[in-house]
Amino acid sequence: MMRKAVSAAVITLLASSVAYAAPLADYISSAMNAPIRQGDRADDTRRHGAEITALAEIKPGEHVADFLPGGGYWTRIFSGIVGPNGKVLDIWPAGMVAPRSKGEIRMKALAGAPGTENVAAVPDDLSHLTLPAPVDVFFTSQNLHDLPTPFLGNVDITAFSNQVFDLLKPGGRFVVIDHVAAPGTGLSETNTLHRIDPEVAKKAILNAGFTLKAESKLLSNPDDDHHLKVFDPAIRGKTDQFIFVFIKPER
Repeated sequence: MMRKAVSAAVITLLASSVAYAAPLADYISSAMNAPIRQGDRADDTRRHGAEITALAEIKPGEHVADFLPGGGYWTRIFSGIVGPNGKVLDIWPAGMVAPRSKGEIRMKALAGAPGTENVAAVPDDLSHLTLPAPVDVFFTSQNLHDLPTPFLGNVDITAFSNQVFDLLKPGGRFVVIDHVAAPGTGLSETNTLHRIDPEVAKKAILNAGFTLKAESKLLSNPDDDHHLKVFDPAIRGKTDQFIFVFIKPER
C-alpha cells in the first residue's frame, strides 16, 4: 500500500570545500585508509567516498545494506566504519548470483574476505526483500535506474522503496546515488542511456513514505549534457549524478 509522502525541509549540501570544512570523523578517516582499500584509493577523489559516507551519517556499530555493491567500493568503506560491532549486508538479486556464475564469484569475494569479516552476502528476491533484522542504512549507488528495466525485472521504484521502508529502523536512512537524465525524461532513458530523471526518482521514493533529509551536488558535473550513455568513453566515470538521503520517520 502506498504510504503518504511526508514533507520536510531539504538540506542541500554543495560539493565545495566550504560544505565539508569540518574535519572527517576519525572512524571515517580510519576506514578510508584501511589496507583492504589500497586498490580503491585512486577513485576516492572522483567518487567522494569519505564525504558521501559522512553525508549518510554511517557510524560504528550500525547495520548497513549495500544493494548491488558491484566491485565493493562502498562495501569496503562501510565495513571499516561499522567495525566489529556492526554489519554490512550486500544484497544481490538471486538471479545474478546463480551457482558457479561470475556473479556468485564476485559476491563470495566480497563477503567475509580478510579485512571485511563483518560483510555478509544476501541473495534476495527483489519482489520480496528480506533481511535478518532491520538496518540503519539502505544504500545503493548507480542502480536505481535499473529497477524499472528488464535487467532487474521491471520493478516499480515506489514498490521497491516500500520494501526498503519496511527494512529500515525508524529514523533509518535510504541513500540513493544515480546518473542524471535530462529534465522531463522520466524513466524513458533508464534502459538506453542508463540515466533517470532525479525528480521522478525523488517523487517515487517520497511516495513510499520517506522524508528527504538531504541532497548533495558532490557528484554533479555541469559539463555532462545528459545525452550520452553512461558507458560512453567521453563521459564514463564523469557523469552528472544526484545524491539523495531519505529518512524513515521515527513515527
